[in-house]
Amino acid sequence: MDIHGSVGRLIASDRGGRKVPSLFRPGFLDDALGLLEDSSRVAVVTGFFVPACGAPETDGPGGAVMLGRSLARSGKETVLCTDRLCLEAVKACSASVGGPVVREAAGAEEILAFRPDLLVFIERLGRAEDGLYYNMRGEDVSATTAPLDGAALSGNVKVLAVGDGGNEAGMGIFRGKLAELLPGYAPCLSVVGADTALPVDVSDWGGYALASLFSLECGEWIGPEDRETRTMLDALISAGAVDGVTRRSEPTVDGFPEEEHRHVIRELKELVISRLRSSGKGLS
Repeated sequence: MDIHGSVGRLIASDRGGRKVPSLFRPGFLDDALGLLEDSSRVAVVTGFFVPACGAPETDGPGGAVMLGRSLARSGKETVLCTDRLCLEAVKACSASVGGPVVREAAGAEEILAFRPDLLVFIERLGRAEDGLYYNMRGEDVSATTAPLDGAALSGNVKVLAVGDGGNEAGMGIFRGKLAELLPGYAPCLSVVGADTALPVDVSDWGGYALASLFSLECGEWIGPEDRETRTMLDALISAGAVDGVTRRSEPTVDGFPEEEHRHVIRELKELVISRLRSSGKGLS
């Protein structure tokens, strides 16, 4: 099996039972990496606020920070964008591991002002057909969701997305198939599309995978380290974030314990380093 197939089995095996990852295909990684390689100014958009807890969730910032840091390390101009309610948590997460600068945005204009040639949405809500925003419980959370997905509707910038529920910006590319898989949730699905998107088990894992695989383009490891998952989670929790599934302030993401996320990163690094070595790179 090629490396993209191996990565797919690692990040999109539907361990959470949401059915969304069943749509994953290894070719999506080829398309995503092509968009990253062709870009020079990237805006990575994340942040998912949980109004029931008055706090942002732990999924999204970690994957966004690691992808953004890898892009910056490769020489691309990179910025992270989020809304006011998620700002402190995303800033804390990025600062904890030397990630990119984080900008506050209330809408598409602030994101597009960076003049990106690629938008990456990682675990960021996208509007449904009725124009509202819904969480995985089917609850209307529009009142606490800034319309940052509007940046994907400008039509002038390439869009890459990562999601795990079907309600995220960019996942509209799969809306027809998702409506068949999740008929009861169909009205809540995002209609905001993308040039390509990764339907995965946990959105962070999609960010970790892209950050890791981008190392192949650079010829050296520029991806995440497994110990950094705890560093980021500690920073997020200290800033008030909660697990979006359990709704508790604990070092978990989407109900998965921290060790599970460390395992994903270790496996990703092993796959990439092995490929680098087989090509005569990554030997140091």
